[in-house]
Amino acid sequence: VKEKSIPSWSESDVEAFIASDPVHGPTLKAAREAAKIAAMGSAIGAISSAGFAWKYSKSPHGALLSLGAGAVFGWTFGQEAASHWLQLYRLDTMTAQVKFLDWWVNKTEGRS
Repeated sequence: VKEKSIPSWSESDVEAFIASDPVHGPTLKAAREAAKIAAMGSAIGAISSAGFAWKYSKSPHGALLSLGAGAVFGWTFGQEAASHWLQLYRLDTMTAQVKFLDWWVNKTEGRS
């Protein structure tokens, strides 16, 4: 059982991994870009659906529910669009993320 948690990393640490690993670096970069696109989709979905609900119902509860649902639907749509746009279905993003975590643990424990 691991007793201490992995220290947090910064954007520059991720960029250092991307630059140092020619195999998994580009895959990790694409996966992170897809997450940014999904987050943007979530924001757009939340704001637009809540605005639409508020405009036509003036119900705070309805607008709040629409905000939550729009965020989930927007994230899902954004993630799917990014996956196809960036062709993530061809890449092994999980392995790239595991390789990054292994690299980070080794680096922080002084085994790099």
